[in-house]
Amino acid sequence: MIESDHGPEVAESLARRLEGSNINPQTCLATDYLNHFNEVVMIFGMLGDMPEMFDDIKVWEPKSYVRHFSDSNFSDRDLAIEAYEAAPGRFRIPFDSTIDQLNQQVAVAIVRITQALVEDRLDDVGLIGQATSRIMQKLIDVASGIIHGSEKGMSQADIDAFMGTP
Repeated sequence: MIESDHGPEVAESLARRLEGSNINPQTCLATDYLNHFNEVVMIFGMLGDMPEMFDDIKVWEPKSYVRHFSDSNFSDRDLAIEAYEAAPGRFRIPFDSTIDQLNQQVAVAIVRITQALVEDRLDDVGLIGQATSRIMQKLIDVASGIIHGSEKGMSQADIDAFMGTP
């Protein structure tokens, strides 16, 4: 049974409609959203060998969960949006925070890589790309865990420890 913050009637109605969908009935979240990040993660990982792919990263834009599904062909897109809006805060808050961290990683990496290119430090482009790809994959794993019922996100201190930064 969904523990909706919007009352038992909403929870019961939504739970019936989530049966058989690709939306987790406990968290009201769908892993399909994470597809939005997969391509940019892959491209970051390839920058060492193909720095020209950076142009593809620069045009990538963050998309909110709702916008992703509004723009998608996902069969249950309207249900995904409705479920997200009814998602229990104990899942939605760490999920949204993790997504914010993913988007922040892209923005920071773009600035760092742009600077490395301006200074003709091509080796650094690959290193920054690899590091960004790794941390983004870790954050995607955290978001996936939340979608599947974990209530723990990843703090900035956790990210710094993972990256080996002080």
